[in-house]
Amino acid sequence: MKETGDDRNMNEIRREPLLGRWVAVLSESMKPEDYLSAMEPSAGGHCDLCEEESGGAEEIYSVRDESGKWLVRVLPAMVPVFSPEGDLGRKGVGIYDRMNAIGVNEMLIESPQHNVQPEDMGSEQMQRVVEAFSARMIELEKDVRIRHIMIHKNCGVPSGDACGHPHSLITATPVIPKRVKEELDGAKQYYEYKERCIFCDFMREEERLKERVVMETPYFLVFCPYAARFPFEFWILPRIHNCSFRDVTEDEKRDLSETLSIMFKKLRRLLKNPPYNYVLHTAPSRIPRRNHWHTLGEDFHWHIEVMPRLKSIGSFELGSGMYTLTTSPEDAAKYLKEVSHGD
Repeated sequence: MKETGDDRNMNEIRREPLLGRWVAVLSESMKPEDYLSAMEPSAGGHCDLCEEESGGAEEIYSVRDESGKWLVRVLPAMVPVFSPEGDLGRKGVGIYDRMNAIGVNEMLIESPQHNVQPEDMGSEQMQRVVEAFSARMIELEKDVRIRHIMIHKNCGVPSGDACGHPHSLITATPVIPKRVKEELDGAKQYYEYKERCIFCDFMREEERLKERVVMETPYFLVFCPYAARFPFEFWILPRIHNCSFRDVTEDEKRDLSETLSIMFKKLRRLLKNPPYNYVLHTAPSRIPRRNHWHTLGEDFHWHIEVMPRLKSIGSFELGSGMYTLTTSPEDAAKYLKEVSHGD
């Protein structure tokens, strides 16, 4: 998208003043019939992300084998919400605030094969995926307009996955999303009161009790959160305190790759290939009020949240923000720990 004099051709983000929530609004609205076609199952037979179909797309990053064939690649998102072109154009509209949707939407294609997840391609493939996450985050943070970068994935149609080809997403935004800001604020308040990182305390408590721990490695702890939102939700926390994913070591990358592979295989075996989402929460790349966030390095802790989509979110959850767990975290951890990840 190119900037215009009145910005009418650009997507925008709007701030809801009651809760402080930012919402992205597309410049070209979908019509009612567009939603009906979007909900129809894919006919199959064509995939824009397969090797023979995506050769003409603008490649941002890739890892290739000795013959030149790509193993992992990053492309621009097919329908980007955010654009790197233009200025933020902050302005007030009555009591409301808005700005142009400046940022980046990228797709990290995790496998050249359409229906083969990276965890099924050997340990090196997941390492390539994790390395691509790190490389793209470091590069995107060079843009001073970017305030936050989120790595996330939709797997399975109910999760938001529309094509079926294994891929994850990298989204860079000019604002800190509300969900992330709530975590940042909560971690800061805990640190101000106790002078400790709440995530480090999570790990100490979970390791002490053991009942919600699924997996322990030299560099990571996997556990089902005490007050999870979704059945079989689990978190992956690095043992070494670090607020930003961009600072992970090579040893941590290798361990994380193995941990992700094992946990995704466990999840698939236990729940018969369920749809799921995961998000990687990391410290913002640009801090608007440095005096306010001066303890960020001590109070925040990057981590991954994996959320199986086993049940619909109902009206009570939507209206109250209070989730109902149909399987306790303690039982979920027991099942996940006991199930094999092997063939």
